Amino acid sequence: MNKFPDHNESVISLKRIEGQIRGIQRMVEDRKYCVDILTQVQAAKAALSRIERNILQKHIENCVVNAVRGKSAAEKDRKLEEIFKLLKKM
Repeated sequence: MNKFPDHNESVISLKRIEGQIRGIQRMVEDRKYCVDILTQVQAAKAALSRIERNILQKHIENCVVNAVRGKSAAEKDRKLEEIFKLLKKM
């Protein structure tokens, strides 16, 4: 059994975003209106942010909670430090 959470719903969203990115590329190549391109870029970024939040939530609910409930103080510290670093990057 894998100890990591399932992210299958993210794969579906990522495939949709992949299509969005290809569409943006075509818009740029076809020299479409700048505002229309930027609107599509913002939509893709928002979709990626939703995936990021969902994966972070699952990580906290599963990986971090399991570490905090465990006996290893070092593992607890590692997981908390990992979360702090992730949040700084976001």
